[in-house]
Amino acid sequence: MSLSMYQASVPVFLRLLGNLSAILDKAVAHAEAKKIDPAVLVNARLAPDMHPLARQIQIASDAAKGAAARLAGVDVPSFPDTETTFADLQARIAKTVDFLKGVTPAQIDGSEERTITLKIRGEDVHFPGQAFLLFFATPNFFFHVTTAYDILRHNGVELGKMDFLGRP
Repeated sequence: MSLSMYQASVPVFLRLLGNLSAILDKAVAHAEAKKIDPAVLVNARLAPDMHPLARQIQIASDAAKGAAARLAGVDVPSFPDTETTFADLQARIAKTVDFLKGVTPAQIDGSEERTITLKIRGEDVHFPGQAFLLFFATPNFFFHVTTAYDILRHNGVELGKMDFLGRP
């Protein structure tokens, strides 16, 4: 049995966004327990030239909804990048999940050869759908989810590998 484009995308994004939401819950609890202003964590970054936590989550959201929309051949929903609190970030994740749940297998399956065009650094880059999903969209999504995890872990939030992977 082969793995469909839908199975390789939407369920993966949904699972990791759910795990990311649970990680943010742990960050809120950590901030409360340690009497840390939550804004410190929301604005934390691993290096001066890296995006802070809030932006990592915005980009992860954009990667998931953008990949699903492009593969489905529908407009990518636009969410303003205005999140400044954990509640805002949770709402962003929830909106992304709601969008993904509305994308059907019939819309994505068969998109392996659909041409996906992105503007990267001012230039059009073209991918066949399967290469876009496997070599661009999914790694980009995982990079930003991982970086969000790493920022929080670096700042003392008690997280382990299973928080990232989630439980079956």
